[in-house]
Amino acid sequence: MSDSKVNRIWKHVDFDDSWLALDTSILDDIKESWFERREVLQNNSTEYEEFLTRLKREHAIETGVVERMYDLRKGITETLIKEGFVKSYLSHGDTNIPEDDLMAHLNDHLDAVDFIFDVVKNNRPLTTGFINELHHLVTNNQTHAEGRDQFGNRTKIPLIKGKYKERENNPTREDGTKILYCPPDHVAAEMDNLVAIYNDLASKEVHSLIIATWFHHAFTTIHPYQDGNGRVARLLTSLIFIKDGYFPFTVLREEAKAKYINALEKADNGEPQNLITYFAEVQKRNIQKALNLKEVTSTSLDVVQKILVQKIKSWKIESKKEREQNIKESRNKVFSYCDEVLNELGIRLRSDFNGNAEVRIKSCSFNNNRVHQGGTKFQDFFYKQIVSYAKKHDYYFNRSLPKAWFTFRIELSTNKVYQLGITIHHYGFDDSTIAIGSYLEFKSSKADETEDTTLPLEIPPHVISVIKNNIESKKKNIRSYLEGALTLGMAQIASEM
Repeated sequence: MSDSKVNRIWKHVDFDDSWLALDTSILDDIKESWFERREVLQNNSTEYEEFLTRLKREHAIETGVVERMYDLRKGITETLIKEGFVKSYLSHGDTNIPEDDLMAHLNDHLDAVDFIFDVVKNNRPLTTGFINELHHLVTNNQTHAEGRDQFGNRTKIPLIKGKYKERENNPTREDGTKILYCPPDHVAAEMDNLVAIYNDLASKEVHSLIIATWFHHAFTTIHPYQDGNGRVARLLTSLIFIKDGYFPFTVLREEAKAKYINALEKADNGEPQNLITYFAEVQKRNIQKALNLKEVTSTSLDVVQKILVQKIKSWKIESKKEREQNIKESRNKVFSYCDEVLNELGIRLRSDFNGNAEVRIKSCSFNNNRVHQGGTKFQDFFYKQIVSYAKKHDYYFNRSLPKAWFTFRIELSTNKVYQLGITIHHYGFDDSTIAIGSYLEFKSSKADETEDTTLPLEIPPHVISVIKNNIESKKKNIRSYLEGALTLGMAQIASEM
């Protein structure tokens, strides 16, 4: 094979300060609300414990699918995540390997995830010895690894468990390029170096997203074991996140190539931002699910009564009043910034339309207490749309808290009007989290009032924390969301013309 077909991605492990300048805002936008809510859920919620159990099972399943150890149909995957790893749930064709082998691998992976949680709970330090122990655990029922002989042919070789590799890893990409990692002779020194740098970064309280992502990438370039490197890398990344109050890091099969592998390859070439962004998206996805968990799930009257009495008392506490005032101010700043961006986009669009279409923007702020002549509050004008939107995107809309909205209307004629609705409302069971949602409606003078005029516009909500008055740092992602919503809305309108 020619040199042009060989790529050694390993370089001596180091931490470049350029990592400190990477954009972590996707996670930062929501993390304050999560840390506050996490404490509440840990104290009272059995739903939270069940949620963590499901996340562990999901990690155990998906890591093997991503590594191509087995295939597992989506339907049975959901059952196993919800109910547990029970062989009798399997039907013919659900997997491509013997059922006993599948169960052995799944339980190895689950044991390894449980081990990670125990290590964090017991505050055990990260050492190379621990990493070798983890490798042995996750490969417990794996006997062989895939390799190549001297002629380049695929072959099975006995898997060394809990010990570093004795020969080069040499996977080959689809284009024929052979990938080389750290040579076996340098692995021990590089792993010592990796752990030392990690401990130094942790002691300096570097952002956990940056540490976890850097560590993951560095570990994959070393590739210290003959097989199981991806599984161990994701487990160690999970450990780093869990230590700082986040969730296990799980790569879903549908994201493996498009997001995970592509982002790793960019990082190999000195561009780690995509990897940071993806790792942040995975954490934010789980945070948003957790924010929709109920705090009080006990069926005991005494327990529920005690919690409710305590909550009622807390309403009178001065610090809670200050907190609510802070949330109110932050919420209003979000509305003001959305107003600024939407009007700026409206001016630009009017200029481009050059009189061939009209743009009209209306709004209702969080502080608008006006009542329509029909008796409906202005804030509740788009209540049905918000409920439908929240249901579609599977989250709890806290209807008891204030709401705000904008309508961005594009009028093509007197009876052909498209309206982009932008709603700002509270998200989940925590009062410090808000969602910016959007939907597109077609308005026609001929439409039946009972007709559903909402058009298929798939825009998930943008969820942020307003517990601290730091909206300035969130403006970039808010603008990006609003511009994205308008872009998709105009694309839908153009497609229908």
